[in-house]
Formats: sequence, structure tokens, C-alpha cells
Amino acid sequence: MGCCSVLCGLKAGIGIGIALAILGIILFPVGNNIIQETVEKESVLEPGTTAWDNFVSVGPPVYRQFWLFDVQNPLDVVENGSKPIVVEKGPYTYRTRYLAKADITPNTETHTVSFRLPLGAIFEPSMSVGSEGDNVTSLNLAVAVSVTSQCHVAAILLKGVSLFQRRTVGELLWGYKDPILKSTLGFFYPYNGTFDGPYSIFTGKHNISKVSIIDTWKGKKKVSFWNNTYCNMINGSGSSCYQVPHLLTALFFNILRSVSAVYEDSLDLKGIEVYRFKLPPLTLASPLENPDNMCYCTDPVVTRNCTMAGVLDISSFRGVPVYISLPHFLHGSPNLVDAIQGLRPNDEQHFTFLDVEPTTGFTLRAAKRLQVNMMYGPSDVITVLKKVKDYTIFPLVWLNETASLDDETAEMFKTELFSRIEMLKTVQFTLLGLGSACFVLCLVAHCVLSRRKSNESV
Repeated sequence: MGCCSVLCGLKAGIGIGIALAILGIILFPVGNNIIQETVEKESVLEPGTTAWDNFVSVGPPVYRQFWLFDVQNPLDVVENGSKPIVVEKGPYTYRTRYLAKADITPNTETHTVSFRLPLGAIFEPSMSVGSEGDNVTSLNLAVAVSVTSQCHVAAILLKGVSLFQRRTVGELLWGYKDPILKSTLGFFYPYNGTFDGPYSIFTGKHNISKVSIIDTWKGKKKVSFWNNTYCNMINGSGSSCYQVPHLLTALFFNILRSVSAVYEDSLDLKGIEVYRFKLPPLTLASPLENPDNMCYCTDPVVTRNCTMAGVLDISSFRGVPVYISLPHFLHGSPNLVDAIQGLRPNDEQHFTFLDVEPTTGFTLRAAKRLQVNMMYGPSDVITVLKKVKDYTIFPLVWLNETASLDDETAEMFKTELFSRIEMLKTVQFTLLGLGSACFVLCLVAHCVLSRRKSNESV
């Protein structure tokens, strides 16, 4: 009777082991669904979610570092048509995100939320090599602005004016009153006290794959600066958004075109696994290498019949000969770098990237690196350009705009999300382990006792 009782208990143990193991196995897809539902719920841009709290807050500090190109031989360039020699000066660092989004307005019918992004820059001396009063010899913006006119009025206005000027960092970046044109000029003028937008982005309600994707910018669903439907498309999320869509397409409104990032590697950021996505070399490749860029080629003379790589001509909507590139013409045509002595493109220093947490899709660290250039060329009517031999795309400044989650946010992430995921995994593996162990031990014991009982009966 005792042996039978033990065998019955072992059979029950086998059943319990099987049940525990099955429960552990079931919890894997069920647990993943629970995690996915929780993440999606917290990722929707509506009041009460983690995404909304991040959206309406100022968020982590965003810094914009500037390196200006200081011309060492200005007279030699003008008098002899020599190649400009430049020395990089920087970084001069500013905090550019210290104001919360303005005019936040949810629209429940379209599942969108609109807002404006206030723009401002606060100088950070401790993160800079000098002061805003440091002097830099750079391209005379009045000359560069007048290059495209090639008229006698411009020649009269610019009589006796040098191709280069010496001004302070603060003046060049944010604006100064030009004595020739009688207007305010600057690399980023106007900026302080202005707004970007309004943006309208999808909240992700009922369709989480659309969260933070732009619906309209300045009330329009596409831009109108490129003579092409594809190039005028607004794709992805604005650079102002903390969250990015799964396709990782971001619209850089500095240059008014969409760009895509590609996966490179998995990294550790403050104990959190992130996926790094980089801007690929094909982004600013010539149309010969990347046919999708043909619609961005607007000037066959400057771009050498659309064969030049590395620059984006935005003069058509800026009204002045402005070109955007990666710093030091990274991934650009050799003639861009060869035309200026002192440039040293470096992929490790000059690439743009996003570090994305794969479970939530949040961008936890990012660096956007761009260079602003202007063009000057030979002229028969403007004196300071008569010795210039060819069109030159001249680098004015390159910037590195960075943001990263702080220690407090990292701990919140790990506590609120990852600790729950780890706890669920622990429960899953514990049930599976206990169930398997119970099943194996009871099964072995049951076999041993059954064989012993059979031998005794014989």
C-alpha cells in the first residue's frame, strides 16, 4: 500500500512538472505580448503615458557645438587666386533645447498632435575653447550673397570690399549689421526668439507604427522646394522629436529633405542596449551613384552636370548660394576637399547617428553633424573675384548637435521597463526549470520504484 501511495505521488509529481513546464513555455509568447502591449501603450502620445511626459517636457539637454573655419591667407586668395588655407576653430558650444514645445494641441479625430518648437541658443563657456568675442576670418557674406547677381550694381556696392572679413564668433553665427547691404547677415540668422513649425505628428493611437511620424509641417503635407514629387515628400519624424519611427527616416528641416539611417551595431548606453543607426554615404552621393538624388541637383554648372557628391544645394529656397554637406565634405567628391587646404574628413568624428532602444523605439542618444557652405566664383564685374579661377564651395562652419539621456532617465528606463521584463523572464525560466526538474526526478523515481516492485513480485 505504501509503495502504491509513493508511485501515485510520483505520478502526480510528473503531472505537476509537465504542467509547470508547459506554463513556463506558454508564458514566453504571452509574456512577450504583455510586454509589447505595455510598451505600445506607453509609447502613444496621449496624456498619462511615458511618451507624453517626455514629449511635453523640455527633455534632456541638447547641445550644439560649432567649429568655424578661419582663413589664414585671405590676401593671397584675392590677389593671386591661391587656394584658401583654413584652420578649424572650436568648439563653441550652445545649449539649444531649454524651452518646452509651445502651442501643444491634440487632435483626437486625426490622432495627431500639433506644436511649435521655440528656438534659442545659450552660450556655454565651460564647454567652449574661447568666448563669443573670438575673431575669425571668414567669407564675406555680402560678397557671397551678391555673387549670383553678377551685375554692375553689385560691382559698385562691393567696390573696395574684401572677399573675406574678420568678425567675432557671435556675429558670424547669430547675425551682424552689414554696412554694404544694410541688412542683418549671419550663418544662422534669424534664430534666437523664433519658432520652427508648426509640426503635426501622429500620436500612434490605434496604429503604433505611425507614432511621431510627421503628418504636416507648416500646414503642408509636403515641401515645395524641389521640382519633384519624391524629393518634396515629408517622411519620418522631425529632428525635434524624442521618438523616431521604426523605419528610422528623419526629416532634417535644416536642409529640407528626408534622410534615412541604416543599422550599424549594438551598443551599451548606461546599462541599456541600443541599436546604432548611421547616415550612409549614399545620402549625399552624386545622382550617378544614387539616382534618387537626381531631383536635388538644381545647378548643373556648380555640380559639374550633377556628377558632384557630398553637397546639397539649398540656394533655391534660401535665396543665397548656400550648400549643406557633412563636416569637412565627408563622403564628398575629391575636388571639394582639394579646393580648400586644411580639410580633414574623418568618419569617426563627422558622421551622424541615432542610438535607438529596440523595445520602445525611443532614441536615447543622437548626434547630428552638418556643415554650412557658401559658394563664390569668378566674376568680370566684382573686383575681388577677378582672380578667382573656379567656382569654390567654401566651408563656413560645421556643427555637432548632440543629445543623450541622463542618469536619472536611464535609471527610470531600467526600473520601469527592463526590471519588469527581467522579472517576467525570471518567472518564465523558473517555471520551466522547476517543471522540467520535477518531471525528470519524478519520472526516474517512478521507473526505479516500478522496476523494484516488479522484481519483488517475481
